[in-house]
Amino acid sequence: MKSIFSSITKSACSLICQECSIVFCKHLFCTSSSTMAWRSHGEDNTSLVQNLFTNNIIKSEEVRDVMVQVDRGNYVKHNAYMDAPQRIGYNITISAPHMHGHALELLKDHLKPGMKALDVGSGSGYLTVCMALMVGGGGKAVGIDHIPELVEMGRENIRKDGKQGLIESGQLSLVVGDGRKGWAEGGPYHAIHVGAAAPTLPQELVDQLAPGGRMVIPVGEEGGDQSLDQVERGLDGKVTKTRLFGVRYVPLTDKERQWKGGREEF
Repeated sequence: MKSIFSSITKSACSLICQECSIVFCKHLFCTSSSTMAWRSHGEDNTSLVQNLFTNNIIKSEEVRDVMVQVDRGNYVKHNAYMDAPQRIGYNITISAPHMHGHALELLKDHLKPGMKALDVGSGSGYLTVCMALMVGGGGKAVGIDHIPELVEMGRENIRKDGKQGLIESGQLSLVVGDGRKGWAEGGPYHAIHVGAAAPTLPQELVDQLAPGGRMVIPVGEEGGDQSLDQVERGLDGKVTKTRLFGVRYVPLTDKERQWKGGREEF
């Protein structure tokens, strides 16, 4: 009986979403299947992505095929193929694969060939590469982070993944800057992804949305009520905001608050 109880306890703990720290949260379930996202762990990148697709977390072949091309093992040192966030140094994490898949699904219609994309808090560089592949050679994806060493680490990850050509061609660039202010010189953008929670919606990011563009951003105070919001600019310039669901993210903050120097090693 003790062994059975122990097994149940371990299973319950595994159901706690690493993104929002809630048991049985929206992220852990498929919308059309009882299979949970935590079962999407893979032995390699291909099996991880295929499990996310089979479990209906990734819904489109378009997003599936892009994520298969970008090997998560080149962007994180440990547990790369677990469907959970992992620490990558500089006091940040790389998001869980199911959150990357979800973000790309929300933005895929705004990541068509020739479009422009901005990834705020680009970190490891993983999602920026996915966005760059989706917008194609005629498009442009910009990743921005405020720690120079982290940006360089992202570039090294991209080289390790065999995607250096994206940088050399100008299809992708990683820049150092305050992501809360966006990167106006590369805009306006059809798609903006923000990987950390802003206490309020940053107006400078809204201003960099192209007509017809969409931004996905977590909004809310650190440790408080946060939601993943979808912000769209209509072709007439009108901006609308939709709350999608509750989340818990690290704060979108300044360099000094995030990192005081000295990279953690893993």
